[in-house]
Order: sequence, then C-alpha cells, then structure tokens
Amino acid sequence: MGDHKEQSLRVGAAVRRRRRALSLTLAVVAERSGLSVPFLSQVENDRARPSQTSLEKVADALRTTAVELLAAADPACSVDVVRAEAAGPECEPRVRSLVRGHHQLHASEFTGDHEAGREFQHRNDELMYVADGGVEIEAEGRAYRLARGDTMYLTGGVRHRWRATVPETRVVVVAVAEHIEAVQDRRR
Repeated sequence: MGDHKEQSLRVGAAVRRRRRALSLTLAVVAERSGLSVPFLSQVENDRARPSQTSLEKVADALRTTAVELLAAADPACSVDVVRAEAAGPECEPRVRSLVRGHHQLHASEFTGDHEAGREFQHRNDELMYVADGGVEIEAEGRAYRLARGDTMYLTGGVRHRWRATVPETRVVVVAVAEHIEAVQDRRR
C-alpha cells in the first residue's frame, strides 16, 4: 500500500546517453571495458542485463560509476519504497541500490566482500555505515577498523578502499550524487 510501482532497472538508455555525451563508439567502450561490442549493443538496447561486475567495467570505461548509471536509468519520483531482496547464497557478494532514480544522493547496501583492491575517489561527500560485521577502510594512507554501528564520513576527493573483515558484513554507503556540485567549506 502506497508503494511506488516495483520495476527492474534498465540501464541501456543511460549507458547510450553517457557514451554519446563522451562521443565514444561502442568499439572504444568495448576496448576500454574488455566487453564485446555485441554485448554492449544488447545492453544499450535493453536486450541484455549486465552483471554488477560488467556494469562497473562499463562505468569505468565511461568514466562514471555504476551507481550513477543506475540512477540515470530510472525516472525520479517523490516517494519510493525499495523492498529488501531475498538473501542469495552465503558468501556471495551482493550490492543493491537503496535509492532509485536520479536524485541528490545515492545509497547502496553491500553484503559480503567486494573487490578490496579497488580504490574509490568521489567528487562529493560520502558516509559509510556498518550495519553488520566489520570492515577495514584505508583512507588517505591510514587504516581504520569499523565494527557494527560505526560510521565513517569522507569528504569529496578522499581516496579510499575497503574490505569486509567478517563474513556476511553489510555496509550502507550514502553519497552526494556526482551530478550535484557540493559546496566546499575550506575554512575548517
């Protein structure tokens, strides 16, 4: 009751718009991402749905993030409920978007481990909340251990990477959208 109509995200149009905005051909995106031109064409035409890993490769090739592509895939609405998904096989890393649409913030839930060696640097601010388990975060050359209930706030531009230290860890990441220019107060 009162839920926004449930719909699967179709990222094809967002991928195509981003590729064209950068004046790139499918062949260039295929070369940068390591994916095939036919597969990318199917994604753009919503005949294939990329895995999270493939979507991240496409996003990297387009110099954006998977979250940004997903946000651009769904029209914005004022009220939206994102239902919890049924748990998958244990130890399988999962990521799900907690906010659909093109909004001023993004929120994702990561369960299990993820690509620990991948470094992130977002233009705008980000908050990481450990819902369950524990993580180790390396930010600006320092390592931090966070346990259940801990949060870390990262200002825009901070390079960081993280890894789960406990199986089935759940981390919620909330970030100011990349398409929003965050105001920087450097008087601190």
